[in-house]
Amino acid sequence: MDRLRGILTGRPGSRDARQPNSAEYAPLHASRDHDAIEAGARARGGDDDSSDTGGLKSAEARCSWFEYTIFALLGVAMLWAWNMFLAAAPYFASRFSSRPSIADNFQSAILTVSTIVNLALTVLLTQLQRGANYVNRIQLALLLNTVAFTLLAFSTAAFRDIAPEAYLAFLLVDVFLAAMASSLFQNGAFAFAASFGRAEYTQAIMTGQGLAGVLPALAQMISVLVAPPPRSPAENGSGGVGSGGESDSEDDPLGAAAFLYFLTAVVMSVVTFLLFVPVARRHNQKQRINITTNSALDDTETETDADGFQPPSPIRKVVPLTTLFRDLHWLAGAVAICFVATIAFFPVFTTKILSVHPYAPTPDHNSNRIFDPAVFIPLAFLCWNTGDLLGRLSTSGRFNARLRRRPLSLFLIGLARFAALPLYLLCNLHGQGAVVSSDLFYLFVVQLPFGMSNGWLASNAMMAAAESVEEQQEESGQEDSGKREAAGGFMALCLVVGLMLGSFLSFSVAGL
Repeated sequence: MDRLRGILTGRPGSRDARQPNSAEYAPLHASRDHDAIEAGARARGGDDDSSDTGGLKSAEARCSWFEYTIFALLGVAMLWAWNMFLAAAPYFASRFSSRPSIADNFQSAILTVSTIVNLALTVLLTQLQRGANYVNRIQLALLLNTVAFTLLAFSTAAFRDIAPEAYLAFLLVDVFLAAMASSLFQNGAFAFAASFGRAEYTQAIMTGQGLAGVLPALAQMISVLVAPPPRSPAENGSGGVGSGGESDSEDDPLGAAAFLYFLTAVVMSVVTFLLFVPVARRHNQKQRINITTNSALDDTETETDADGFQPPSPIRKVVPLTTLFRDLHWLAGAVAICFVATIAFFPVFTTKILSVHPYAPTPDHNSNRIFDPAVFIPLAFLCWNTGDLLGRLSTSGRFNARLRRRPLSLFLIGLARFAALPLYLLCNLHGQGAVVSSDLFYLFVVQLPFGMSNGWLASNAMMAAAESVEEQQEESGQEDSGKREAAGGFMALCLVVGLMLGSFLSFSVAGL
């Protein structure tokens, strides 16, 4: 530690040389040498200090594509778990097929447990601003996701014969772990991105979240299609998954596909953790430079960790939630109401609407598997999430920039999204027939635009919050990264509130 401190402060490496010296700790601005340096700078026609500071600010303000990519990866990992639970609905339904009451309500149960845990922990993390270490929160979230999906992958082979009630309990415990990871992610990643002072990094997270919806649905479709096709009724006999009979992976293609599906989530979390390390190190080095500079100016000394990786958590000025709500209330309401409409309708209807073309497996396996619910439902998720991704990518341009300066307009657009409810009711709900008998209508007129409006509105609201804080600080002439971080965490909290309210509303929608 002393050796590292010597490197950072420029002192010699020997123990004797590292002993405190009053001259070394004299305030820089009181030094005669500093006066001479200032005089030399004036003689050269410039101020070294201001020039260096401006260069540092300009370097920090510059957008790094490497950092942008890593923030996008964090966005992918952040919502990968959520979309895994949604897109794996056919597999979970097969595990609950012998209990219709569980099969009808397990999706709403997953949403409710997830959002309650997510909200409770996010509120706690938002309050813990002073000394918060957002890097540690992100890393812990990745580790929790790894554990949660390792258990899920293991359960596809190890817990085949347990009762549906027991599997539901196990699933909700796993959802609990994933929800903890999600809240750590929501709070840590948005606050960490806001600390860079670049709205582009917030947009990178939102884009990554859009990818997190596309990739799991695509992985689910591919894993089902590459697995052995389901047997026809004549081949199945009396056994079956969830009926208490014994089955192996050959009789359960959904189980084999789910194993590959959950394994991809484990790989994603591990890869993101490894790639996040360089960004964390670079951010920590900047913190050390700031801490060392402030220590020299304030005549204080700052401790660093022995391993040289994790810097001390800065002490931030706590910004009350009431202050943040007063400054960002329309934007907070816009992001919350956006996800209320999304969660109330999208997951519930997507798992209940089937293709208008009935699917029946044949002994020669010549039937079109795209109409199989195990493939068609993930396809519907893929269409919605593709629209969501396109919406998140379409936030540039003058029109969006002007709209972000009108928070009330964003809030009203969020309310207008509830008009999607009657459109879902026109589709083949529960396979009982559709008013508009067309899969293309369902996929490209209902799902795709509803997803696009979600991604576009959520991204603009989150970016508008970051830009609003920046403008307020420019007007006041005071730069406070702590308020930027607090604003990022507050908007993440409002997002989670929307998820929770939408999950409660989904119970009433599930009865339609």
